[in-house]
Amino acid sequence: QVQLVESGGGLVQAGGSLRLSCAASGRTFSSRSVGWFRQAPGKKREFVAAINWTGSSTYYADSVKGRFTISRDNAKNTVYLQMDSLKPEDTAVYYCAARVGPISQQQTRYDTWGQGTQVTVSS
Repeated sequence: QVQLVESGGGLVQAGGSLRLSCAASGRTFSSRSVGWFRQAPGKKREFVAAINWTGSSTYYADSVKGRFTISRDNAKNTVYLQMDSLKPEDTAVYYCAARVGPISQQQTRYDTWGQGTQVTVSS
């Protein structure tokens, strides 16, 4: 069984950067695709980025393409989300999720979720 813990959230000014981490326990993490999702107040949770188990394939939402970078270090059982040029509209709780199989934008395809980390971008 895989468990996920996000960290790295916080308060940052617009234009700043943050790096989120998704640390996993369990031997099967390296064989799983991982996605980042976010939920802003009053809005539905939405897809942000995903990476396959080898790190050779990534996919981004249009709203973050060119500003966010997803990567992973399977030796450390960790997936990262580097967020640059942050905007106030990036303010949300960010969740990581894992699934067996290829990357997906669909939340329902992920069976393991972390508890989330708050990111707040001030203008």
